Amino acid sequence: MSAVMRLRVLRVPSPLMRPFITAVRRTDRLDVVLVEATDADGRRGYGEAATSWRVTGESPQSVAAAVAGPLAEAVRGRNAGDPGLAVAVARSIWGNAAARSAVECAVADLAAQQHGVSLAADLSRAYAVHDSSGASRIRTDMTLSVGEPDAVAALSEEYVTAGFGCLKLKASAAHDTVGGLRAVRSAVGPDITLRIDANQAWDAETAIRVIRAAEDAGLGIELVEQPVAAHDLDALAAVTAAVDTPIMADESVRTAHDVRRVAERGAADLVNIKLAKTGGLAEALAAADVAREAGLGVVIGCMMESHVGVSAAAHLAAVVAPGVVHDLDAAFWLQRSPVIGGVVPSGDDLLLAADSGLGISALAADAHPEVLLDLPVGAEVRA
Repeated sequence: MSAVMRLRVLRVPSPLMRPFITAVRRTDRLDVVLVEATDADGRRGYGEAATSWRVTGESPQSVAAAVAGPLAEAVRGRNAGDPGLAVAVARSIWGNAAARSAVECAVADLAAQQHGVSLAADLSRAYAVHDSSGASRIRTDMTLSVGEPDAVAALSEEYVTAGFGCLKLKASAAHDTVGGLRAVRSAVGPDITLRIDANQAWDAETAIRVIRAAEDAGLGIELVEQPVAAHDLDALAAVTAAVDTPIMADESVRTAHDVRRVAERGAADLVNIKLAKTGGLAEALAAADVAREAGLGVVIGCMMESHVGVSAAAHLAAVVAPGVVHDLDAAFWLQRSPVIGGVVPSGDDLLLAADSGLGISALAADAHPEVLLDLPVGAEVRA
């Protein structure tokens, strides 16, 4: 195995196809923050740090500072395939989950390249988890931003025409969620799967009222994601107990410990696991194992990320739940990818690259990244 020799943190401003609007924020551009790890043989591995003060609590500058200090020290002198590297990264710094995930994913990409296999195959081998069954594609839903019913319905028709069979409607306290669902269901027909993501927009009473109204209207909702505040597991459990529609925890779960607490409280039926919350692949796999043992469904999700972050999440999904419709549509929102390779969006599928690692060969020619950090980390390799 070859040692990690250099870490770079790159920022690539990337415009979106259309504004992304939730109960928490609105944005029409994305600051793609990448960690690039280079080994002694010149291979390059990539990871992505999702940055948003209101969502992840991190910024491009904070990611660069975390990588320059404790994360670089955790990597220094280690081979990319060192089985203790993920633990070293996790213990190197408190919080900063997106930065930790980016470094761990970049090094895991390198390790898989060195082994000559995909990241999914390398994860299956390294962590002895469920085999990916050779999954070469992962299905994803598509998000419909918060908006007025007619506008959301019109957009839903566009996505169904483009090949999506599962749509996720963002909800907010300021909009008529049931009215929006009625409009979308009327527009797309009975065969399209509909999900709701409230992003903590409601209290328990409001959530129960809205969900029951959707049930009474026969709108056929597959699940409702994070209807109440992340910290209020009592409220989440109350909603789960009061409605027939499955409830999925998102912001309430970051680590395997959080998943266990949700399971013990009966607070949700499913969990949405995201690399930017868990701090990396190892903890994400642990969280998925806890969920599976507790009988909770698992969906792999993403923040607003580029093809880099979505590629890592898709390989994770191929390992833990290849047959599920996941929540990995962020790559469809960017006007262009900052890299060459990685997952390829096709209809509602994400096609995993046949190459080793994440299948990313280089930065895109038009990426024009701003280099926030360029740091040699090579040293005598530890035994």
